[in-house]
Amino acid sequence: MQEDLLVQIENKMSTFSKSQKLIANYIINSYEKAAYMTALKLGNAVNVSESTVVRFAIEMGFEGYPELQKSLQSLIKNRLTAVQRINITNDRIGDDGVLKNTLTQDMDRIRRTLEEIDPKAFDRAIEKICSARRIYILGAMSSSILARFLDYNFQLIFDNVHFVQAINTSGIYQQIIHMNSEDAFIAISFPRYSQSTIKATAYAKKCNANVVAITDSVTSPLAAYANELLIARSDMASFADSLVAPLSLLNAIIVAVSARNKDNIEQTFGKLEKLWEENQVYKKDV
Repeated sequence: MQEDLLVQIENKMSTFSKSQKLIANYIINSYEKAAYMTALKLGNAVNVSESTVVRFAIEMGFEGYPELQKSLQSLIKNRLTAVQRINITNDRIGDDGVLKNTLTQDMDRIRRTLEEIDPKAFDRAIEKICSARRIYILGAMSSSILARFLDYNFQLIFDNVHFVQAINTSGIYQQIIHMNSEDAFIAISFPRYSQSTIKATAYAKKCNANVVAITDSVTSPLAAYANELLIARSDMASFADSLVAPLSLLNAIIVAVSARNKDNIEQTFGKLEKLWEENQVYKKDV
């Protein structure tokens, strides 16, 4: 549903029954809580039945309540403050079972990523990266960790990798000013999406570079500029995003690229092992 769900609810308010208005007002005023409530819990919050909540979802054009809930969760990804994220996570997980619940949710994110990613888009992305004259990598805020990880490993495979420092928008442009259609631009961004990454990705598209966007959904701001869109689940885990599934996707990219450059990698690590041995880089008596 393209129009903001909260706006849709407000526009239909006059057509709702008394019970439906209670649900509607709760969602509008506490959407960050409602997004993670079951139909039963939402019904209890406004003193209506679970079936009334389900019928409300259908009235809003969804097949059922789970679809309305997913729409709400998607809506709030880029709206929640860090404080709101902490409060919601505490409500969802509580004080008990943090370890088990967090790891179980991360496992589910990887499973959903595997089910939803487009293998053909993945293969095309690998081809664009391997054939690029230059490879630019950009990720800001929490996504900078992912960008650094990819850059670290790509530096061992390629000699044409440029890690774009996300200092400020003008500084980013200076680093990618020579980008053209022979280059690959890997943009990494997850909610809350970085404006600097979005603008740089738009510029890369304007330069006709091959844009590989690594993000969380087809509704991500990066999707409009991507030649290849690779989606990984990154639902929030407290004030910090869970980067487990995105990191797993990056691992897959590194493995696929490595397989395409096997001889070069063997030579590189042959030299590195010799240097590590000569300079006693690693401790051996353990």
